[in-house]
Amino acid sequence: RWRQLLKMNTMMKRNFYWSAITALLIFFTGHHLRAQTPSDAIMMKGKQACVLLDYNFSSFDHYWEGDFKRDNQTIGTVRRHSIMPMMAIGILNDLNFYAGVPHISTSSSNPNGGKFAGVSGFQDLTLALKYRWLNKELNKGHISSFATVGFSTPISNYLSDYMPYSLGFGAPELSTRAIIQYETSNSFYVRAAGTYVWKGYTEAEREYYYNNGSYFTPWMDVPSAITAEFVLGKWLLDKSLQLEISYWGQNSLSGDDIRAYNAPQPTNQVNMHRIGLFAHYFFKSVPGLGIVAYHNRVIHGRNAPEFRTVGAGVTYFFNYRNK
Repeated sequence: RWRQLLKMNTMMKRNFYWSAITALLIFFTGHHLRAQTPSDAIMMKGKQACVLLDYNFSSFDHYWEGDFKRDNQTIGTVRRHSIMPMMAIGILNDLNFYAGVPHISTSSSNPNGGKFAGVSGFQDLTLALKYRWLNKELNKGHISSFATVGFSTPISNYLSDYMPYSLGFGAPELSTRAIIQYETSNSFYVRAAGTYVWKGYTEAEREYYYNNGSYFTPWMDVPSAITAEFVLGKWLLDKSLQLEISYWGQNSLSGDDIRAYNAPQPTNQVNMHRIGLFAHYFFKSVPGLGIVAYHNRVIHGRNAPEFRTVGAGVTYFFNYRNK
């Protein structure tokens, strides 16, 4: 009997260890950086391009298992470093092309001893087109609207079913986004965006998993999602400085909850609400050069980490063809 109790206690500790590991939200649907990306209202003119090099650091020590908030008692603080080069190319004045791929590394502190190894590598290649279909003066202000379509796919053979250390979901994604922005004559602006993200299947290194039922296959259906974003911004210093405060939310359209005392997996329903601050400064002394800085944090979620993120980057505009 004592051996059985000891075995049950060991299994409970092991399962609690796994339960401390939460779902990791990975890049694409909620870009941390919004300068010259498919989710903002900035357009490159035809024959103009912008290169971006961004670094951000994210961490969390609490997460939501379903709608119940837990802390990472065993693995401590989970950390994620991301370096992302991106390019925006003005094909036409109202049509831009984007390409980017992040390099990610993950790790965690472990004050109670014992930990899983983090991983590092290139994640997903993202390609996108943004089209400005409305651009006109309205009531002493300016209104513009955009439509974007994007596609991403893994470019390395990373293990998606290794959360929260996984580099990504390991599944192809297709997104469509609508954006509208109104800017007043005194350079205040408001922006709203809505996105639908279709996500495909990812392959796990196991032949069975549970997702509100038993599945005897290594292929996991990653839930699709919708997102919404609202931004209040202001241009200062003769439009050399851009400041924004934002809200971003995601709602998965299917998926299961992280089961008590079990590991999270790519089939989980991940919902979250995030607020953020963003700044972009353009140097007048060096035409084309800019720097960005931002901070955001998740304030509520379901099967989601309570991420805190800080980041900075460099942007550079140039003409890739003769004037």
